[in-house]
Amino acid sequence: MPSDTALACPASLKGVLSAREAAAALADGLRTWARADELPVADGGEGTLEVLHAALGGEWQEARGHDAFGRERVARWLVLPDGTAAVEAAEAIPLDPARLDPLAASSRGLGETIAAVGRPSALLVCLGGTANVDGGAGLREVISELPAPTRVACDVDAPLLDAARVFSTQKGATPAQAEELERRLATMTELQGVADLPGAGAAGGLGAALAALGAELVPGAQLVLDAVGFDPMRYDLVVTGEGAVDATTMRGKAPGEVVRRCAAAGVRCVLFGGRVVEAPRGAEVVSLSGEPERAREDLTELGAALRA
Repeated sequence: MPSDTALACPASLKGVLSAREAAAALADGLRTWARADELPVADGGEGTLEVLHAALGGEWQEARGHDAFGRERVARWLVLPDGTAAVEAAEAIPLDPARLDPLAASSRGLGETIAAVGRPSALLVCLGGTANVDGGAGLREVISELPAPTRVACDVDAPLLDAARVFSTQKGATPAQAEELERRLATMTELQGVADLPGAGAAGGLGAALAALGAELVPGAQLVLDAVGFDPMRYDLVVTGEGAVDATTMRGKAPGEVVRRCAAAGVRCVLFGGRVVEAPRGAEVVSLSGEPERAREDLTELGAALRA
């Protein structure tokens, strides 16, 4: 029997593999030489509800509404075992590579999902992976108050204006459009009191919008890792990663939090990216092929190769 222990705990590779699929492929390779466990992770962005459901259980529900461009859409949400209603912005208004138009994208669909949960004992809103940069203007067309005490799991620690300055290009904005989006956010007087909070810029400014309604913004990666029981001390090697490793990876993303916790525990951690745009300083980073159709194979090969 292998004596080494390893943990496969990737986030999703957006539009390519879910976190659970990525963990399974990676673990297949690790098991050629080690005893390996799978622990998919998330940070508030795409797939967060699936990760929480896998670890905690709960009951899936559906809400009918609209995506960021007004097309009809069914968004799943989750009733957790403790009665908390958990909604995910990427379920309602996901970033769709087939249509990138941040000037037109609206957050109204997330408001529709929140309105559908009724009056739960508590509400968890997971932010990240959305098409909008509207500062929550669409959401506020639907809801003027939150239905329960609310925590907001933010996938980045950015202030409000960084939603335009840093992240709008990922949603298709040109430099001129990014400036226009920044002007729009800066003139939203109702958000000025919360604009500098860490996480205010999450999901196109939805963090600020929800904070203005009284919600508590929390780091999504920390919340999820605590909820799923992440403990690197049990392993000789931890492998994490996401579709693209860049300057934002260490600004609230789940793989960045895994890297930090492993470093604090003195456990070796390998960070992979489908693409590596900017490697975090001091991290052991591996780049995959960058070819989406090879993602499963890349991860299995990576797991096997780490034996050395």
